[in-house]
Amino acid sequence: MCWSATADLVAGACIGAVGVACVARVRGGRDLPLAALPLLLGVHQIVESVVWDSGGGGGVATVVWAVIALPLLAVWVPVGVWCAALPHARRRLLPPLAAGAATATALAYALATGPVSAEIRGHTVGYALGLSHPPVLLVGYLLATVGSLLLSGDRRLLGLGVLVAVGALACWALWRLEFVSTWCAFAAVCSVVLFGWVRARVA
Repeated sequence: MCWSATADLVAGACIGAVGVACVARVRGGRDLPLAALPLLLGVHQIVESVVWDSGGGGGVATVVWAVIALPLLAVWVPVGVWCAALPHARRRLLPPLAAGAATATALAYALATGPVSAEIRGHTVGYALGLSHPPVLLVGYLLATVGSLLLSGDRRLLGLGVLVAVGALACWALWRLEFVSTWCAFAAVCSVVLFGWVRARVA
């Protein structure tokens, strides 16, 4: 979560525990990728606690954090939503899937060919990497992640999509330079909604 290494570590452990509970409860294989999202985001927050402890920089933890936050989540979320969606809803999820694939490819290329660094800025962490056309990539990223939830056709996933969309606007307004870090933390906390989604799917 931002604020400190301890806050990230505690939040990551709690969110990861929710993720373990989601994975343990899931019954359908198609639901597994989305059910595992809180587990991935919990690990992500724990990785950021290591970034805090190392004082930022461009070490292994920073690179791992960026790989999860950028290319991996850009494909994980829309693929997970598509897998879990009812057959009639899958056609409208193709644009977020395509946006996620294209955005993840560009982000992965940027990570593979250029440096990534983290800077502690008060109670937040700012990440920097060389990106061409960052506004286009941001739109593609949000279409893939938030858009897939909003188009899922599932009431609980729609609610999660609204939460993370509001969080994206708030994080952009409050912490523009630290947007990626703060929004990922917000999305991780919101992902506990998926526990209710998993319970409803197996009820």
